[in-house]
Amino acid sequence: MSSNTFGKLLSVTTFGESHGPAIGCVIDGCPPGLEISADEFAHDLQRRATGKSRHTSARREADEVEILSGVYEGRTTGTPIALLIRNTDQRSKDYSNIAQQFRPGHADYSYWQKYGIRDPRGGGRSSARETTMRVAAGVVAKKWLLQRYGVTVRGYLSQLGEITPTGHDWSAVEDNPFFWPVAGQVPALESYMDALRKSGDSVGARVNVVADGVPPGWGEPIYGKLDGELAAALMSINAVKGVEIGDGFASAAQKGTEHRDLITPEGFASNHAGGILGGISTGQQVTASIVLKPTSSLRLPGATVDASGAAVEVITTGRHDPCVGIRATPIAEAMMALVLMDQALRHRAQCGDVGEIAPRIPGSIDG
Repeated sequence: MSSNTFGKLLSVTTFGESHGPAIGCVIDGCPPGLEISADEFAHDLQRRATGKSRHTSARREADEVEILSGVYEGRTTGTPIALLIRNTDQRSKDYSNIAQQFRPGHADYSYWQKYGIRDPRGGGRSSARETTMRVAAGVVAKKWLLQRYGVTVRGYLSQLGEITPTGHDWSAVEDNPFFWPVAGQVPALESYMDALRKSGDSVGARVNVVADGVPPGWGEPIYGKLDGELAAALMSINAVKGVEIGDGFASAAQKGTEHRDLITPEGFASNHAGGILGGISTGQQVTASIVLKPTSSLRLPGATVDASGAAVEVITTGRHDPCVGIRATPIAEAMMALVLMDQALRHRAQCGDVGEIAPRIPGSIDG
């Protein structure tokens, strides 16, 4: 199995390359009756898209979804949903000078070693262009979760380089190209990215993603842990080098009396665990964060080797993101939504007849 398929009861298979004629996905396992149209994919796809601000790649793709199967008269039929997006703004000539070179920090070398061949145009299958179809599949999962369980999934950029938010306002997140939760800091981010772009360098970032309304009981106790599958899904996103659930690595410095989430009849007193205990959701907000490395495609010269093993200097031309984390928020949301939908379907299949034998504790004392 070449691992292009994700999920169990809800599975998503993506296909296509950055500079191929099209990219696509097949969503299998979506229950019938969900109303969905091609137009509904546009919002999240445009949130992920390049060319929307000077701080991302200048590549401009229409990202118009074609529904090839699985939807009849605007409703899912329960059969595989095939989605296709045609690539329209490739510039493959930009990559001709690195076709036989390995960019440091990129997947060029590892793909070459694994397959003995690689598509150098835009990174081929290793390009973040592949995540377009994850976002498209996530649109289906988000809508099903909201309609069936009232679950919402949303995210925001929580660090850009060394800059962190001074507060948090969800209403600000969608009003700037960074998905930043503090409107007053956006001008500083703009200046920071302008200087970075002029220098030719790149920078890393951090994205937080949360799900509200997840009921208790989703997830399996051992190999299908909700947090384990979330971590794997989020780690599969291009450039992600770290994943945290709840307090994550900060837990190493905490005492047990600090980290444990006390339970009262009025609700949980805290949420250091990120809404998951023993691999199973508690009914609290599910929280996760990802760290993305700096973009490896740089116009600054760097030492590498070519396909023959000879030392060469590489300079990457073309259109690239100086910070891939800026567009990662809708991708992280999509992956969390897909994991939650898959886990919801699996929980319903195994435990749908299990009644509530213990009182349901509110997710927080504040309600």
